[in-house]
Amino acid sequence: MPAVYPKIILFDYGHTLLYEPGWDAGRGNMALLKHATKNDGNYTADDIAAQIEASLGTVLDDVRELGYDITGQVYHRFLYASLGIEFSLSPLEMEIAFWNGASAGALMPGADKMIDYVNQNGIRSAVISNLLWSGEALSARLDRMLPRNRFEFVITSSDYLFRKPNRLLFELALRKAGVTAEDAWYCGDNPVADVYGAAQAGIFPVWYDNATVRDPADAEAKPKPECEHLYAREWDDVIAELEWLKR
Repeated sequence: MPAVYPKIILFDYGHTLLYEPGWDAGRGNMALLKHATKNDGNYTADDIAAQIEASLGTVLDDVRELGYDITGQVYHRFLYASLGIEFSLSPLEMEIAFWNGASAGALMPGADKMIDYVNQNGIRSAVISNLLWSGEALSARLDRMLPRNRFEFVITSSDYLFRKPNRLLFELALRKAGVTAEDAWYCGDNPVADVYGAAQAGIFPVWYDNATVRDPADAEAKPKPECEHLYAREWDDVIAELEWLKR
């Protein structure tokens, strides 16, 4: 699967375009509780965390191990109905309030430069992410952090049930874009979900292996992809390859 100059580049989200420094779910729960219109039990963020542990436990991990995902909006609905807490926010606004409270997010180094490059060179772009949150919530975060993006669509696993590396998500993206696999690249940090997942759908994979906030032990544990791919430590490596292919 030799690299050819792409018509569209599909990007992963986490640790590819953005990351989430200082993630704190308790802080997210506190941010959400500020919008409660009913909380007769006077539940605190710690109470909510205990209820999550009691009701969710390992269920989410078990579901993901099977290759599927659930939406955070559905879980919020169950969680807060079980506690009798009501909010002035819509389900989407609740996702965003919690997410921004837990971590406002930060750019991966050079992500804005990469997005500017694809825009300036007429390369289309979109996002596929394994994520508890909806595509609408992720789009809002991407627009806030990467305001010059021109993503045509944002796909999250919780919106479409299946998780990468399932090829169905990649094939869905190709259909949405109206291109063949040969015209697309996929960039992501996970050698299985992203590199192998894209390759099995016939999409040229880029393994973006940047060291920002990465646990060195984690990096050593990652399996090395056996399929053909572009290995990149920085977004400049990807830009250099694209420039070479343009000649």
